Amino acid sequence: MDTALDTVDHAASTPEVTQPYAELGLAEDEYARIRDILGRRPTDAELAMYSVMWSEHCSYKSSKVHLKYFGETTTEQMRSKMLAGIGENAGVVDIGDGWAVTFKVESHNHPSYVEPYQGAATGVGGIVRDILAMGARPLAVADPLRFGPADAPDTRRVLPGVVAGIAGYGNCLGLPNIGGEVVFDASYAGNPLVNALCVGAMRVEDLHLAHASGTGNKIILFGARTGLDGIGGVSVLASDSFSADTGRKKLPSVQVGDPFTEKVLIECCLELFARKLVVGIQDLGGAGLSCATSELAAAGDGGMHVVLDRVPLRAEGMTPAEVLSSESQERMCAVVAPSDVDAFMAVCEKWDVTATEIGEVTDGDRLVVTWHGETVVDVPPRTVAHQGPVYHRPYARPAAQDGVQADTTAKLPRPKTADELRDAVLRVVSSPNQASKEWVTSQYDRYVRGNTVLAQPANSGVIRVDENTGRGVAVSTDCNSRFVYLDPYAGTQLALAESYRNVATSGATPVAVTNCLNFGAPTDPGVMWQFERAVHGLADGCAELGIPVTGGNVSFFNQTGDTAILPTPVVGVLGVLDDVRRRIPTGIGAEAGETLILLGETHDELDGSAWAEVLHSHLGGLPPKVDLAREKLLADVLVAGSRDGLISAAHDLSGGGLAQTLVETVLIGQCGARVVLDDGQDPFVQLFSESAGRVLVAVPRTEELRFTELCSARGLPWRKTGVVDPESQALEIQDVATFPLDDLRTAWESTLPALFD
Repeated sequence: MDTALDTVDHAASTPEVTQPYAELGLAEDEYARIRDILGRRPTDAELAMYSVMWSEHCSYKSSKVHLKYFGETTTEQMRSKMLAGIGENAGVVDIGDGWAVTFKVESHNHPSYVEPYQGAATGVGGIVRDILAMGARPLAVADPLRFGPADAPDTRRVLPGVVAGIAGYGNCLGLPNIGGEVVFDASYAGNPLVNALCVGAMRVEDLHLAHASGTGNKIILFGARTGLDGIGGVSVLASDSFSADTGRKKLPSVQVGDPFTEKVLIECCLELFARKLVVGIQDLGGAGLSCATSELAAAGDGGMHVVLDRVPLRAEGMTPAEVLSSESQERMCAVVAPSDVDAFMAVCEKWDVTATEIGEVTDGDRLVVTWHGETVVDVPPRTVAHQGPVYHRPYARPAAQDGVQADTTAKLPRPKTADELRDAVLRVVSSPNQASKEWVTSQYDRYVRGNTVLAQPANSGVIRVDENTGRGVAVSTDCNSRFVYLDPYAGTQLALAESYRNVATSGATPVAVTNCLNFGAPTDPGVMWQFERAVHGLADGCAELGIPVTGGNVSFFNQTGDTAILPTPVVGVLGVLDDVRRRIPTGIGAEAGETLILLGETHDELDGSAWAEVLHSHLGGLPPKVDLAREKLLADVLVAGSRDGLISAAHDLSGGGLAQTLVETVLIGQCGARVVLDDGQDPFVQLFSESAGRVLVAVPRTEELRFTELCSARGLPWRKTGVVDPESQALEIQDVATFPLDDLRTAWESTLPALFD
């Protein structure tokens, strides 16, 4: 290719020039469509913009035909709770008293495998800027994580780096890490999942959206300088695609983060918002300036002119394509009225944030980018930002699915004697997936800024929003990918139900959903079947629960060779507490005689369970049945019990069943308990079944009658299961075993340190 500057005029006069569109991730027909849109071949800079913006990550080209089902199933009543939804940087809901909360979860999977520390760190930085771009102060983060086998050598490389990156970035920002998950499975070997969630708060009137409106308004780029790191990151491209002739050393496509720069940028943005100096704003994450400029222009009422050579650089000799594609971190792009530019610049100077006017809103309908006076981009912005390819990928139920579902746990030997049950309890609670994650979470600052009310290992993270009223929010993320593999529709609804239940178990009313849909290659019809079923399961479930999906993320191509990960649609649920002082803790207290009551019904549902995984390495059958009407009833009872002071502790039942919940309840509370199982049901089923819709609550003796009458009146099944017994310092399960707390603590807490210390 000609190494001279590739201007629009040059492109129009040289249609025969061969361009590396395939190396940039574009299909032949996609490249042909770009030429049709422009009426000529694209310039190098335009090709760079289209390649990153039409990538799977940015354009959702394989998923958008299915994602529209979220809109089709969202009722007006559900929409009434949202101030901003799908299509914005993050979803926003009104939580009352003039407060709005924004939250979102996104993926940074592939970069975190290539460079675990920076991949995870910049994943946190990116999601924080999404929240900031809505006008909110970021309050807390959470990280759902998936890795290969816990004892695999590569997991020992990836996991410590990922955890250190999350801690290093989040702790430096002063943001508490209040939730998430750590899950191990062989399918994630070579393709870990690093999902990052952030929640923020603002006054309702301070909401900001990403649009460039008002002819003559200025475009200001502020924050860190632009470098060569992260080029092509969203499409997993080699950075030398744009720099083969520069002689520079090839740099990785993983961004490099600086949390201290981001911390100052946050405070700078918040002052700009408070002083009403911003018309529109967009963070620079995936696709960098290509995304920020095209999306701002596409969402506005005119065009945009960008003078690209004004962009502050931290590398010499960068080309226009590289500047547009760089994903250097800690950058924002704002639309500012001319009369406010001086004040805007003064605020940036106060915070020592580099700010540069790089263009303005025009009255046309084109995005024009110039480089030293030469036009290198002249495109309709919507064709870049919103009119990418739309694929109707073939999808079909895998032929092997019937065999998977027929392979149930019924054939597996079950423990029958007390000794066998005791051994099964200890093996399950000490397994990597069920063991304490304190080794991970202790590296995160969970209580910085003083507004954390609950954090891991609580059922959900709870953060105070308003110090005067005590109003706050709870957030939980969940997904049992084993259940999703067995039945993508039901399994995704079980993920929704568990996250919904966890929020309610803290005493919060669930109000909204976000998601991060992690799947294999969309070119595989079996993967697309999983994806389509998962989307429909989540959308239908949210419609039944009456809470909207406010936004999310799709991550495809999560596989090693031809082996895809277990389908992992992570579901995040946001709940609201009018006063965080009434939140329900997870561990039982030290008041002797408090009654333990099991809410919900237990069935013989062991397929896909922790017991089947740990003791038999088995995955087959059908997941537990989900009853969303029962989940809603359960949540109503828990919220009412919290409001009326009837519940002193609560813990949901999920992976590991009642046995796991009992162990965690007594260890978190550092308090013993005596438990009696139901004579009418197999003890093994009672201890290890993973039936949905169940919560173990501790109720003060003085409130037992009121609480059980509340349950009975609402038709919620309940059964007295035991009593709190702080004097015993043991968990006694009648006719099974007595577990000293010290023994349980050793089993539960020593697994990860032994693997990773």
